[in-house]
Amino acid sequence: MSLLCPIDFRYGRPKMKAIFEEDARLQRLLDVEAALARAEAKVGLIPEPAGAEIAAKATTKHVTVKRVQALEEETRHDLMAVVLALTEACDGEAGKYVHLGATSNDILDSATALQLRDAIRILTSDLDELIQVLAGLATKHKRTIMLGRTHGQAAVPITFGLKMAVFASEVIRHRDRLQEASTRIVVGKMSGAVGTGAAFGPYAQDIQAAVMSDLGIGVEEAATQVVGRDRYAEFIAILANLAASLEKFCTEVRNLQRTEIGEVAEAFEAKKQVGSSTMAQKENPVGSENVCSLARVVRSLVIPALENVPLWHERDLTNSASERIILPHGCVLIDEMLARTTEIFDSLRVYPDRMKENLEATKGQVMAEAVMIALVGKGLGRQDAHKLVRDTAHKARTKGMHLRDALWAESKVTKLLSKKEIDAAMDPAGYLGESVAIVGAFVRRVK
Repeated sequence: MSLLCPIDFRYGRPKMKAIFEEDARLQRLLDVEAALARAEAKVGLIPEPAGAEIAAKATTKHVTVKRVQALEEETRHDLMAVVLALTEACDGEAGKYVHLGATSNDILDSATALQLRDAIRILTSDLDELIQVLAGLATKHKRTIMLGRTHGQAAVPITFGLKMAVFASEVIRHRDRLQEASTRIVVGKMSGAVGTGAAFGPYAQDIQAAVMSDLGIGVEEAATQVVGRDRYAEFIAILANLAASLEKFCTEVRNLQRTEIGEVAEAFEAKKQVGSSTMAQKENPVGSENVCSLARVVRSLVIPALENVPLWHERDLTNSASERIILPHGCVLIDEMLARTTEIFDSLRVYPDRMKENLEATKGQVMAEAVMIALVGKGLGRQDAHKLVRDTAHKARTKGMHLRDALWAESKVTKLLSKKEIDAAMDPAGYLGESVAIVGAFVRRVK
């Protein structure tokens, strides 16, 4: 069989992909039918032996994907094919009670909730792993000084550990969002054709509560014929937001690995890995580039997810086809991205000496703010101090001087600051603020 979608052969990890494979999807549909049969038997809507028989036969051992596909070709209705296949599998009179009172999306949406519940568990574990890796880097490099950059330009010193703490904190927020939203996302329904529960008679609310409790998922308390698609839109939006952060982290790796910067680099297997088919010297950040590329796909899923919210009246089918794509693709790709990002940072090569070289290459320009603050400390007004340092820094750049030398030669500066005080202000290690304390407090909170 030839494969078309790269998710089938290139992207995605088996554990996440297994949730969305046909056999697994069918089993979840059958799990919902089994829970419905048990609930109906419990309230006396169907005979208890029938409920037990339906539940016993609601497995892919008795109801196969192949048989369901054959029935769907005849009926041109995916869920009805499942119902007919389960009916065939039941012995005696039990088959005539299969799917009693339910509508297709009672089964479909509740099965989707089971898939999303399992996917969220995997993603939560992925996020925990990434948090620990980033927190580990934050601890290891809490005193590793490097250039902070704004607008792509050298700004003031920062530590690589603080940068990693910022990333880890962002991942924690994504984990919190996912966990907090899961009670809204993992929701099913069992309330019939337009949500009234009429076909279940006086047992409607009891049946719905029993089914969802049996499945271990939440209840859509007021439904149309479907679970509200705002729930799925929220889920996809959370994945898209996370994808944006992963692209941010990996873009930072790509930038810092640039030849002229060279402060970090992805791991590279020197003996076997190839960077370029022609430029033999290349070691490219292909892992990070891959994450950035996949992030664009995940973010693109937000539009169809939002467009699935405004269905006509109590429901239509315009959401169905796109959901078959966006939900599994979103979960599989973000899981892949999280795993790759964790691997990238876990094996990241960090070059403190290069960071120091890049700091020194600015000839002290990045310490201009520190000098300004020192002058303010001597009584000079903030605006006057800013202008004095700005003019001196500009003069130093124009003449190719180190800022320290330009400051020593500026009488307006030396009138207020001694050479020793200027040297102290020019020391990057002395201008890290609370960086180390911030990292320490953050790591303690994570642990």
